[in-house]
Amino acid sequence: MNRRLLLSVAVLLTVTAAPAHAATAEDVHVEGTLASGATYVMDVPADWNGTVLLFSHGFRPNGAPNPAQNVTDPATRELLLKDGYALAGSSYATTGWAVEHAVPDQLATLDAFTERFGAARRTLAWGQSYGGFVTTRIAEHHGDRIDGSLSVCGLVHGGVANWNNTLDPVFALKTLLAPDASIPLAGFRDQAAATTAAATLSGVVTAAQNTADGRARIALAAALHNIPGWNDPAQPRPAPDDWNAQQANQYTAVRGLLATAAFSWRQDTEALAGGNSSWNTGVDYTKLLRKSSAYREVKGLYKAAGRSLKTDLRALNTAPRVKADKNAVDWMSRTSAFTGRLTKPQLTLHTTGDALVPVQTESAYLRAATAAGSRPLLRQAYVDNAGHCAFSPAEQVAALDTLDHRVDTGRWGDTGADALNSRAAQADPTTPARYTAYRPTQYLRPYDLAHPGDAYRP
Repeated sequence: MNRRLLLSVAVLLTVTAAPAHAATAEDVHVEGTLASGATYVMDVPADWNGTVLLFSHGFRPNGAPNPAQNVTDPATRELLLKDGYALAGSSYATTGWAVEHAVPDQLATLDAFTERFGAARRTLAWGQSYGGFVTTRIAEHHGDRIDGSLSVCGLVHGGVANWNNTLDPVFALKTLLAPDASIPLAGFRDQAAATTAAATLSGVVTAAQNTADGRARIALAAALHNIPGWNDPAQPRPAPDDWNAQQANQYTAVRGLLATAAFSWRQDTEALAGGNSSWNTGVDYTKLLRKSSAYREVKGLYKAAGRSLKTDLRALNTAPRVKADKNAVDWMSRTSAFTGRLTKPQLTLHTTGDALVPVQTESAYLRAATAAGSRPLLRQAYVDNAGHCAFSPAEQVAALDTLDHRVDTGRWGDTGADALNSRAAQADPTTPARYTAYRPTQYLRPYDLAHPGDAYRP
């Protein structure tokens, strides 16, 4: 399909219904506003193939710009439109942990699309990062509205697990590097309190990075979040046993975690949940570390520093713990924990070097889906790259084409790395195809509704 200028048409939610799978004389771009106040955007090519891709965007902190979005990036948008896919997606009526608005707004956008263009032959939901969480909520609770789903670098471990796993590294940093400092880790009264706590702990971590002892302890904290030693495409990729280079990369990611999710984003979420939904009561950090993907690195750095890892783990295991507010846990569990029950096929996609949403989150959802009996509907694929959501257009289109093929044929077929790389090369030979055979280690703090034993016990 030759590139054409898109016709911009602003519409309201209440539009005249069109016939099913209506053809358009030219490419159409539609923007509008939902009853909730969220906005939406749609793009339909003239040679629409009948499939609409419902895109859920990632996390946007309170106060951040909140435009409607229907695709990850412009290059991927062009490829998908060229292939005949229609694209739709909304902003969410609120920012932050917007779970109570995101799913209804996405479904309302789908309704608006049907009213404007007619019923799609096929609807595939997909989303990036927090949007992968939203997509999986749609898949589990509104499977009748879609034919399949794709979670891209998604929070498929769910909200409770996410905030628990975000607590562990800051608990380790505070306990080992600033045991006598008054630095709250949860239960913030307001955003200012969270900002102050983040700045204080960041200063401690910056100073600790200048000593071998401090670097070993920062690596221990990073290991409790499964932060990989290569987590940014701009970083040189360290050798597998280059612990110093890996720790330097982890340090940068830890600083980023302190500046965003661990304090500021947590406070925003606590305000919605009505309190702190995270805890580490009953956690054995010695056992947790042994399961970490970075365990060998931590042991190596402690040995090089001449510091006792056993002593520091004992300090973690005897330090006062953070308790959760039960009502907040109940809210987070009700709105943000997964059942693992799928009724339509789902493909998940993750980079191997993600520091913000570690690749081990995929193990968490596999655990839930297996317990719920949905394992045959789930496939998981991995790209050998560093960074959060650092996928090429070719890799994204290959994933969507693979899901579309599964829906079309009723069979997954070959979803191995070679087959996915072949699809990616066909979709766009100008951008990388880096699918790899990979199996992540287990997620360290799983929580899902398929395992009653995960429940909070003060």
